[in-house]
Amino acid sequence: MNWFLGTLLLVLAFYILNRYWKKKKHSKLTKNLLENWGKPKQEEYFNFYSIRQYFDNNTQKEKAHQIISEHIKNDLDLEPIFAFIDRTASKIGQQYLYYKLRTIQSVEKLNEFDRLSHFFQTNSKLRLQAQIALSYLNTHDAYDLEKLVNDAPIQKPTYIKYVYLLSGLALIAVLFSFFYPLSLVFLVPIFFINTVIHYRNKEYVSYFISAVSQLNKALEVAKSLKQHKEIQTHFKDFSFIKKVSAIGWKTKFISFEKQMSNEFQMVFWLLIELFKIQFNIESILFFNFTDAIENEKRSIDKLFQFIGEIDVAISVASLHEGAQQVCKPVFTKKNELELTEISHPLLTDCITNDLYLNQKSLLLTGSNMSGKTTFIRSLAINSILAQTLNICFAKSYRAPFMKIYSAIRIADDLLEDTSYYLQEVLTIKKLIEASEYDEPCLFVLDEIFKGTNTVERISGGKAILSYLNKPQHFVLVSTHDIELTDMLEKDAFELYHFTEKVEEEVLFFDHKLKKGKLKTRNAIRILELYGYPKEVISDARKTQQEKFD
Repeated sequence: MNWFLGTLLLVLAFYILNRYWKKKKHSKLTKNLLENWGKPKQEEYFNFYSIRQYFDNNTQKEKAHQIISEHIKNDLDLEPIFAFIDRTASKIGQQYLYYKLRTIQSVEKLNEFDRLSHFFQTNSKLRLQAQIALSYLNTHDAYDLEKLVNDAPIQKPTYIKYVYLLSGLALIAVLFSFFYPLSLVFLVPIFFINTVIHYRNKEYVSYFISAVSQLNKALEVAKSLKQHKEIQTHFKDFSFIKKVSAIGWKTKFISFEKQMSNEFQMVFWLLIELFKIQFNIESILFFNFTDAIENEKRSIDKLFQFIGEIDVAISVASLHEGAQQVCKPVFTKKNELELTEISHPLLTDCITNDLYLNQKSLLLTGSNMSGKTTFIRSLAINSILAQTLNICFAKSYRAPFMKIYSAIRIADDLLEDTSYYLQEVLTIKKLIEASEYDEPCLFVLDEIFKGTNTVERISGGKAILSYLNKPQHFVLVSTHDIELTDMLEKDAFELYHFTEKVEEEVLFFDHKLKKGKLKTRNAIRILELYGYPKEVISDARKTQQEKFD
């Protein structure tokens, strides 16, 4: 009796302690979510290899309006942008945010997403409940769920029929043992053969075991989110939950060993493992499971997207509540680009600028270090954010729904034996091909053809920029070649520039966009300010006056 009471008290103490730690963990998570609302993640390591897997492996993205290419991603520094805007609570949400950031869909889908995001922005109680549920999927293993959506199906081995045969023979031996106990002897050779099959199959099971265990977790999170009536009004079809639940018992059995956390459970696992080996249960269930996964891939993908869409919508709501000025874009059918107080999201205390283009493109000149490239990059980044997440770092954004192309950060390729100039030629050729589209495009170029001589750079640059500047497109180009201003002003290019001031022998940039053509140069002045020999400065100015003024 005393032994029984002692055991009962021990179990009760364990239960109370477990509830205490869970409550404490929940309280800490809630406090952390509330304190970090509207703020970037602190001390977060961004494993982009895992983060981008859903985007890289997803074949459905080819149906999108535009896929943001690797070249554009690098030109615009989209991964640092991602790290700043990512406020997701789950790894699935993180993968889905990356997917959305590089996949331009349609205005209709943007409007649907905006309604969901606005809902979480105005309903703090439900938002917090959703974040807590999503945090259940914030372990590194949650990255693996996308394998069940995107990986090629596993082919059943040719020996599968022998697996069923051996399992049947083991079962017959057990049944016969009730009448002929010696029949149990046949279980020994069957066990050894099945052991080889079992551990050979472990290679496949081990690859999917994280994904399988995360499928169970994702299913529970989805069920938790679905309970809220407000979420039910936004997502009409929840049939995927029922379909994924139908294969849930198989996933729980296969992922059982992943859930082992103490010695007592390991003893139980050992007994289950011996049982699975003797009757080939894991192998049979696994290949039945892969069939079920293949049949329900679409439902699993809908589960993934359901969780991801909610998490990303909350992340964008957090951006709206942040310290930086943001707005919702307005898309127009007119060929005009109107931006007010636009900024670069990664620059603290960024100097904002306005731009209005009506059936014209932009030719931007300016001094070295004045901010030309940063400005045109800011325009392209905000155009992508507008068309993927329905948010801009500006006071207002009004533009057509456009495809975006860039030629900013170009480098030679030693492995492919491609020179800098040839790499420029190949990159800009893609822009020329895209300019043949009827739908609007935004072309962003920095220092076109700087890999060749001045005469051919200006001649080739003028011809290409004029060709790109079709009525339905916008071309944003920054350049040091002031000669281009007179040539392109006649071809529907608006002229703008950035400039500098020298105050008390210090170079000062105000980073304010000014209309018109640049009339000053500062390259030689910078050499002087940084202490170059007087002979060099004098010779440079003399050459400038003789050859160029």
